[in-house]
Amino acid sequence: MGNRAVSVFVVILVFFAAWEALVRLLALPLHLLPPPSAVLLEIGAEPKWYAIHTLYTLYTTLLGFGLALLLGVVAAVGIVYSRWLENTLYTLLVSLNSIPKIALAPLFIIWLGTGTPSKVAVSFLIALFSVVIDSVLGLRSADPDALDLIKTMRGSRLQALWKIRFPGALPHMFAGMKVAISLALVGAIAGEFVASQEGLGYVIITAQSMFQTVRVFASIVLLGVAGTLLFFLVDLAERLVCPWHVSHRIKDAKALAGRA
Repeated sequence: MGNRAVSVFVVILVFFAAWEALVRLLALPLHLLPPPSAVLLEIGAEPKWYAIHTLYTLYTTLLGFGLALLLGVVAAVGIVYSRWLENTLYTLLVSLNSIPKIALAPLFIIWLGTGTPSKVAVSFLIALFSVVIDSVLGLRSADPDALDLIKTMRGSRLQALWKIRFPGALPHMFAGMKVAISLALVGAIAGEFVASQEGLGYVIITAQSMFQTVRVFASIVLLGVAGTLLFFLVDLAERLVCPWHVSHRIKDAKALAGRA
């Protein structure tokens, strides 16, 4: 993890250095493309204000992601064990996923108001599909021999789910969670774009209307940092829960080889 963090930091540093150099070299106006130094100064000038809006966006994102994870896994279990749910709920989710979620955001505003619930609803809906799809794939990828063994031992369906299907599905579920956490952030921002008085989406919309490009970029940078942290938190959870998975064993072996 240490080498990985250093690599990420170096890449980000090089990116911002190139951005700063390009802006200064081409003498681009501030309203068109501000340099990273101006963006950092903007954040540093009002850190508390930006922190409040960032935390609100993170709050709605995590609520939406948590609901998507909880209901998505339950739905996946139902789809795997019920042909009726597979033919109805699964088809419904596929149809809903084909609709641009930003088109549904105004409806949630009408139904739930302009407060937090509408933002959570949009975040939840966008994140749900990836959780369900990867969870269904993981639960269906259980070892048939292990399932036959638990049947011969007169194990129940619940025991097969808990001891065979669920542990084997965890890597697939975490893959879905990594996608879902990013989509949940997108959903929270989409809800804030439509109607909000808090959050980084609100900051971007209000700043754009007043041509405050530096503030827009400051919010985008904070969103990038928040999204990256959320992704790596899910990745860390995966490493803690599934240290036995082959992908982590390969990473650890490469890290040990690099140190040697």
